[in-house]
Amino acid sequence: MPAWSLQMLGAIEMDWDEPIKKKPILQQPDLDVLSIEALNDYIEELRSEIGRAEEKIAAKQSARSGAEAFFKS
Repeated sequence: MPAWSLQMLGAIEMDWDEPIKKKPILQQPDLDVLSIEALNDYIEELRSEIGRAEEKIAAKQSARSGAEAFFKS
């Protein structure tokens, strides 16, 4: 047995048959306690965040297309 082990290094044992669980990126508030107005505000915040993510996707796609065009020539 080696003097060290993966457990000593803080490694996590993986069960390859078990799907990887994603952590939520945004905190999800308890919607049951929010008023209608607060729910509408929350929806607007989410739409704003979706727009920000879509802009970032478009910028990354543009950069990727530029790189692909450069390396094809």
